[in-house]
Amino acid sequence: MKRAILLASALGVAVAGCTATTDEPGEVAEHEFEYRLPPPPPPPPPASADYVTVTGARLAGAPAPMVSPRHWPQPEPEDRERYDDTEANPVVSTAEEPVSTFSIDVDTASYAVVRDYLIDSRELPPSDAVRIEEMINYFDYDYALPPGPDEPFATHVTVTPNPWNANTQLMHVGIQGFEIVPDERPRANLVFLIDVSGSMNSPDKLPLAVQALHMLVDELEPEDTVSLVVYAGAAGAVLEPTEARHARRIHEALDRLHAGGSTAGGAGLDLAYSLARENFDEDAVNRVMLLTDGDFNVGVTRDESLEDYVARQRDSGIYLSVMGFGRGNYNDRMMQLIAQAGNGTAGYIDSRQEARRMLVEESFSALFPIANDVKIQVEFNPARVAEYRLIGYETRLLDRADFNNDAVDAGEVGSGHAVTAIYEIAAPGSEGVLMDPLRYGGAARPAADLSGEYGLLRLRYKQPGEDESILMERTVTDADAVRTFDEADTEVRFSVAVAGFAQLLRGDPYLQDGYSWEAVAEDAASALGEDEFGYRAEFLELVERARRIDEGRGLKE
Repeated sequence: MKRAILLASALGVAVAGCTATTDEPGEVAEHEFEYRLPPPPPPPPPASADYVTVTGARLAGAPAPMVSPRHWPQPEPEDRERYDDTEANPVVSTAEEPVSTFSIDVDTASYAVVRDYLIDSRELPPSDAVRIEEMINYFDYDYALPPGPDEPFATHVTVTPNPWNANTQLMHVGIQGFEIVPDERPRANLVFLIDVSGSMNSPDKLPLAVQALHMLVDELEPEDTVSLVVYAGAAGAVLEPTEARHARRIHEALDRLHAGGSTAGGAGLDLAYSLARENFDEDAVNRVMLLTDGDFNVGVTRDESLEDYVARQRDSGIYLSVMGFGRGNYNDRMMQLIAQAGNGTAGYIDSRQEARRMLVEESFSALFPIANDVKIQVEFNPARVAEYRLIGYETRLLDRADFNNDAVDAGEVGSGHAVTAIYEIAAPGSEGVLMDPLRYGGAARPAADLSGEYGLLRLRYKQPGEDESILMERTVTDADAVRTFDEADTEVRFSVAVAGFAQLLRGDPYLQDGYSWEAVAEDAASALGEDEFGYRAEFLELVERARRIDEGRGLKE
């Protein structure tokens, strides 16, 4: 009996009429499968029952096939979603703390989670599920591109009136990365690490994850390699490193997957990194891609332990990206931690359309980094800015000294990716100032020749594979300001509308009375731009759904 049949049995797939044509190590046998639905899993065993656990078994070249557990423990029925409990960034006095520092964030998971709540669940999302920076950075913005890899970032800054507070302004910062020419992109060494535990047994989980990977495989170049690791009660390699020119083998391996069992995620990570190391190419992009609902309940399960493990692997040149699926067991906190530790991105796939957006339309930015440890620092001029607050990025804040410390990890930017950040600022003496001035101390008044500057923007980054960072600087002056919000360009106005929407969803305390769902919709509708794929139009639908839910009217199909 071929090992393919043994593995299918281990994963709970009933197979009949299989004809195998090869059993070479590193290859999946050519086959014809007749699928039958597996019988329902047995009830959980008594506490005294023992389990058979085999970790690291492989389809080809292994001393023994994967062994099925005697019983599959069943997932807990209760809702176990976890989000970080974060508070909105506070208002900061420039006189006391003139410098703001944070790591960039190109994750988009929060936007898709919010959409899933509003459309599928027909309810407002938990406030902790709303990360403003991920809502903003979900969208593509038409910022001018930099000249090339020697100068990989272009900065775009606009100071504009604030639509949710007439007494303050917004400093809108856009960072645009350069795009790798397709013919010049490095080879990809990818390991797909797929959760096939019982909690993934839902149409919006494992079946959707498999569809997403089918799409990605079709985007790869012939010399790219793919390995496939699964984990449930045990972990196993379904497919050894296989070049994408043999895409049929990869697609067949994906199509055999079936969900069932507990979730030994730590063992799966270990095996995935092992395969990545075996096929490591210093001139390639070496990346593990984890697809899961985040429910690790066997083996190494503590978020902090997983984070430390992934950080050590990152230092070897193997990055980790995470894609989340489904609701009920969704562990957003864990997925954010390990994606940040792994120099990768965290996304959430709630539909086939989102899978296409992430892995087809944005496959280059998802896979191929142009810069690592990207940090932003703004030094505000107290003569022009009395107070400020960073909107979002609560989990990405850094100490001032971290900016020049190359040992401090920060975010990764992929090919052609843009990063947007927005500050709310209040001028000295304006009604937007919330704190009383200090009687004693405070920052010295800057020289007169700096009075036209709002501040200094610094960007620090590392070229991929390099250990020393590179510094970029530019001042923010009156030349970057517009008199009215309508004078700001389309990209600025739309991203500000998204920021306003996210703050309404979170119930942030800095929005003036009168700022509403209708105001968000009006600002966004005037800034749709070309909207080639309809994502901005979809945003308007989400605003309308949030308004109707908030007003208690319910939703009609």
